[in-house]
Amino acid sequence: MASIFTKIIDREIPAYIVAEDDAHIAFLDIMPVAIGHVLVVPKQEIDYIFNMDNEALASLMVFAKQVAIGLEKAVPCKRIGIAVIGLEVPHTHIHLVPLQTVSDINFAKEKLKPSKEELQGVFEAIKAALA
Repeated sequence: MASIFTKIIDREIPAYIVAEDDAHIAFLDIMPVAIGHVLVVPKQEIDYIFNMDNEALASLMVFAKQVAIGLEKAVPCKRIGIAVIGLEVPHTHIHLVPLQTVSDINFAKEKLKPSKEELQGVFEAIKAALA
């Protein structure tokens, strides 16, 4: 069965897609730990990041870096944090999280519930920064 991320890749589920190329996609997390939280995902459905071959893993990280540079321009923050947890969806993904403090990347805290307007605003800012 396809993961929720594959359904986003296949456009079966709508998402705020901020960047995409032939092998990767990046979209807003709709229940973020911080405003601007982006998920970076390989289009190939691989459950565990360390099962990726070296070339695919390197390519995913370079794509994530490009997204992070745009994200940092779009969302005021001190840094972009990166996390790979891999327990919640069986499809490799990297979390990019705008940080003011280390607690901004605490996945144990309650998730934010931004409005559609808030999501649309940050989506447009990230897309513009990546253009």
